[in-house]
Formats: sequence, C-alpha cells, structure tokens
Amino acid sequence: MNFDIPQDLQDYLQELDDFIDKEILPLQMENDNNRFFDHRREDSRTDWERGGLPNEEWEQLLHQAKRLADAAGHYRYPMPREYGGQDGTNLGMAVIREHLAVKGLGLHNDLQNEHSIVGNNVGLLLMIRYGTEAQKAEWIDDLAEGRRGFAFGITEPEHGSDATHMETAAVRDGDEWVINGAKTWNTGIHKAKYDLIFARTSGKQGDGEGITAFLTPTDAEGFKVEEMLWTFNMPTDHGRISLKDVRVPNDAIFGGEGRGLQVVQHFFNENRIRQAASSLGAAQFCVNESVQYAKERAPFGKPLATNQGIQFPLVELQAQCEMLRALIHKTAWQMDEYGAFSVSDKVSMCNYWANRLCCDAADRAMQVHGGLGYSRHKPFEHIYRHHRRYRITEGAEEIQMRRVAGYMFGFMSQRAPKGVREE
Repeated sequence: MNFDIPQDLQDYLQELDDFIDKEILPLQMENDNNRFFDHRREDSRTDWERGGLPNEEWEQLLHQAKRLADAAGHYRYPMPREYGGQDGTNLGMAVIREHLAVKGLGLHNDLQNEHSIVGNNVGLLLMIRYGTEAQKAEWIDDLAEGRRGFAFGITEPEHGSDATHMETAAVRDGDEWVINGAKTWNTGIHKAKYDLIFARTSGKQGDGEGITAFLTPTDAEGFKVEEMLWTFNMPTDHGRISLKDVRVPNDAIFGGEGRGLQVVQHFFNENRIRQAASSLGAAQFCVNESVQYAKERAPFGKPLATNQGIQFPLVELQAQCEMLRALIHKTAWQMDEYGAFSVSDKVSMCNYWANRLCCDAADRAMQVHGGLGYSRHKPFEHIYRHHRRYRITEGAEEIQMRRVAGYMFGFMSQRAPKGVREE
C-alpha cells in the first residue's frame, strides 16, 4: 500500500505552480487588479449600484485567467481528451484542488464563485455524459470556452435540501412542456442565458423518479428573476426565480424524462469530494499562516509559538488536517476504481468534516493573529464567511450525517440510481 502522491501528479503540481508564477500572478498584479484580493476585496468585487451583483471588471478578470489556463491546457484537466482535457482522475482533482487552496486567496483559485485555473465545470461534465447529440453540438464548445453557461434550478423556497418534494411541475402540451413553480439560490442566474429547471412530471411527492430537467431560456415569457439574495459573503449571484406558464420544447429535456434528479446526482459525489479537498486546503492555509505568525510575533518578550495556549489548538487542527487528507485521498482513489456511488458514505464524511474544519481553522487563525486577523488585511475572515456557506449549501451537515447513518444502518444502498450510467 503506497500513500505517496503519484510522481506524474507531483510533476503536474509543479507545472501548475510554474504557470501561476509566469502568467497568473503577473495578471493579478497588473494595473489595479490586486484590489480584488487585498483588504478592499469585498467592496471591489461588489457592484452596489446594481443591487450587490458581482463587479463586471472582477468577472472579466476571472474569465481572462480561465482563458489563459485553457490555452495552457490546465482548465479542462478533468475532461475527456476528446474535448481537450487530460482525462483527469478524482484523486488528481482532489490533490490539485487542495494544492491550489493551500496557496491562499489569489487569481489562481478563489472559491467565492468557484473560480480556479483547473476547472470544476459540473455543467460541462454533465453535458458530455448526458446531453443528446444535438445538445452536445450546441453546448459543449460554448461551455468549455466560457461563452455561455446555465444555472441550476433545483432548490425550492419551501423545501430547501429536500429535492424530492418538488412543487415546480411541468405538464406536456403537444410538442411543448408548460412549467410552473419557483426556485431559489440559483447561483449564476445574473448572467446565465439558461436555467436547468427541475420539475415534477410524474410520480408523487417524495419520489426520486419522475423529476425532469429542462434547459430553460431565462428570457422565456413567464420566467422572472424575483430577487437577488444577499448573503454573509458579498457579492451575490444567487437568485430567486418564478416560472408562470413557461413553455419549452420537448428537446429541452436534459438527461431523459423523469430521470433529471438521478442524473444530476451522478456528479454530486465528484463535486463534493473536490469541494472537501478545497476546504481542507483552505484550512491548511490558515494553520500554516498561524504557525508562521506565532514564530514571528513576540509580545511580552517571547514568540507566541512558545505558549502552549497557541501550540495546542493548532496541533489539534493539524492532526485533523492530516487525518482528513488521508480519507479524502482514499475516497477519491476508490471513486476512480469502483465508481462514484461506491463511496457515498465517505464522501459525506469528507464533505461535512472538511467544511467544519475550515471554519474552525479560520476562526483560530483570527484568534492567533489578534486584531489583525479579524481585520480585512488578512483573508481569514473572508475564508470563514465563504466556507461557512458550504456547511449548508453542499448538503447541510445534518443531511450529510443523515446519509452516513443511512448507509451505516442499512437504510440506503451504495448503488447508482436508476438511469445513471456509472462507468
């Protein structure tokens, strides 16, 4: 049993580091671009005159960085080679996402809006796997090159994490479907030309089957963005939308009639292990910065690092980082070997624990750094506010623990849902 990171992956991490130093960091430091990453970051990123939406310059800078990464062959790492990717593995993505997050906040990796030079483009991966031939021809190039994308309309105002009790419904009318309902927390809806709307088309409330996904134009008659929801961490790209007699053609169905929820579940596990790795990386960054500061800061005539009150909490966090890293690597490797649904319980363990750990590490980093840590001259308060979100949005901690319990006590099966092609 070998726990070393494979040599080819170690070499690739160095290649990424070289690319960041050569192309991404100079772009971050160009003109006044670094304002998005220093103590002014939230105010610089937010267009308060447009209701708190992301600043257009900020989003264009992120787009420019992604295009540089794409040209260098990094952005599409997890995609199949036939689409310009590297057939990246889940283990590879976990290692890379942690590695980038350990570097701290920067243009190379900023998870406030899922930005990274190594993309985690769930919409694109779903399209490659489940799109019809016509949908692939229309969407894949645009998704890969960032010309357009779609939001995900899953969560509903009255049901939150329970996607099976879905009030949004679609009824067939000839060659069209008529959709009525509401969705909330539609991330990216401020720019998306389409929203992947999940609506019940058959079955009863509580059924996982009978929910269909529709690629719905956001300019369709009856589609309305009701409000953009402000959060703990600004800017906001999270919208609440309503659908009133919205008509879409039959070929707008994505993933097959009645199988929308099962299809999107395919990438829940892959996405969550990558997100857990990113939270682990951010936690490790907070620990590393705290250790370094404690060695340099010398109040009362001696370094903070000599105090057990400083040492012991950081030791606890480092021990948790090491144990979590081992589980993430094992889980990602097993996912590659046996399929995403073979390790659903461990994905949930990794996910809720990593997000909690990141918040704990950011909080401790603020405490070690004192007033400076609480200020926006350091990124810890930003890390806390952002990663606190994931303790809810990636499946609340309680939902994740409930899933683990389901597998432990035999209420759930680690098999792919009906309609999901796990290869």
